[in-house]
Amino acid sequence: MHLKRKEIKVAMAYRDYTQKLLADKSGVSRGTINAICCGRSCSEQTAKKIAAALGVKLEELTE
Repeated sequence: MHLKRKEIKVAMAYRDYTQKLLADKSGVSRGTINAICCGRSCSEQTAKKIAAALGVKLEELTE
């Protein structure tokens, strides 16, 4: 599942989250967060965790 990199970065900036902080809050590794921010795909489960940690709907992050 591909996520919108720009939307993730905007949501992170709005909350003043670093990749490490997002990783901690979502339960996903920082390396995975970095890979997603660089355009790699992820599982639906990972995407749901990231959306929940950012406080947004999954649909807002998916392409």
